[in-house]
Amino acid sequence: MDYVSALLPPAVMAVLFISVIRVIVKTQGGANKTKEDAAVDAALARAEGARPSTSKADA
Repeated sequence: MDYVSALLPPAVMAVLFISVIRVIVKTQGGANKTKEDAAVDAALARAEGARPSTSKADA
């Protein structure tokens, strides 16, 4: 019975990992994709706007 107690934790972790991957794949796209993309674009724009501009001409 030692083999059962040795294999149980990796088996449980594998099932949980596969479940997380399935949830991630299923939630990609869909109705919320446009809203999520807009939120990411807005965050990137804020980050770029907060960065001090150091526009130097390439020599």
